[in-house]
Amino acid sequence: MASTPHDSAPGPRAHVLLEANYRQLLDHRPNVAVLPWGATEAHNFHLPHGTDVIEARELAESAAGRAAARGAMPVVLPAVPFGNNAQQQDQVATIHLSTATALALLRDIASSLMRQGIDRLVIVNAHGGNDFKPLVRDVSLDTSIFIAVIDFWRVRPDVLARVFADPGDHAGDLETSLLLHLCPDLVLLPQAGLGAARPWGIPALKQPGVWTPRPWSRVHPDTGSGDPTAATAAKGREYFEAITAAVADMLVDLSAADPAALRGG
Repeated sequence: MASTPHDSAPGPRAHVLLEANYRQLLDHRPNVAVLPWGATEAHNFHLPHGTDVIEARELAESAAGRAAARGAMPVVLPAVPFGNNAQQQDQVATIHLSTATALALLRDIASSLMRQGIDRLVIVNAHGGNDFKPLVRDVSLDTSIFIAVIDFWRVRPDVLARVFADPGDHAGDLETSLLLHLCPDLVLLPQAGLGAARPWGIPALKQPGVWTPRPWSRVHPDTGSGDPTAATAAKGREYFEAITAAVADMLVDLSAADPAALRGG
C-alpha cells in the first residue's frame, strides 16, 4: 500500500500494520496498538459510504506516525469498516454489527495483542453510533489489557468551536471539510442535500436526559444531519492537524507509561 499524502516517507511504514514487514516489527516491536473503527453508511448524497473509515484510518495513521517520530512504539491495525447501524438498515449496502458481534471482535483482537506482549490498545472511533464503554469494561476484565477510546469529534472542542460555526452531526460542515482535505476526489459537494432534520412529533422526547434511537431515514431524509455547504478543505486541514497532534501526544505518553500506571498505580 502506498504512503498517504500525509506521510511522504518512502517504503513501508513500520507503524502501519498493513504495510509493515516482519523484520520491521521485530526491530521496532510495538507496545501500543491503534485500532481505527468506523462504519459503512450513507453520508448525505455527496460523501462516500466509507467516510467514517477514511476519517478513523487517516487520523490513526497520521497520529501514529508523529508519535513514532518522537520515539513511541505504536502500530495501527487494519480498520474495522462496519459499526452499529441498526437504524440505517433501509439504506443500500449498509452492514450492521450487533453489540454482541462488536464485543466478540474486540475481545479477540485484545486477546491476540496480549499474547504478543502488546498490553495497550487505543480505539480511534469515527462513528457516533458505536458505543464502546460496556464493551471495553467487559474486555478489560477478561484480558487485563488497557483500552482507551477516542471519539475524534470530542477531542479539542476549542478547535471545533473556532473552526466550525455549525459542525453538524453527520455529513455536515465538519465531515465534509475533513474529506475535502483528505480525499477531495471523493466529495461531490454540488449534489449534497442540506442535511435538515424533521422534528420529532413527541415533544417529551426532546427534553434533557431522554434518549431514543433515531429512525434515521425518516428524521434525516437525505441521511445528513448538518448543512455541508460552508465546508472547505482549509477548515478540514486545520481541524485534522489539531486532532492528529492531540492523539499523537496521547500515544507518546501511553507508549512511555509504566505498566503499573496503566492499572492506576
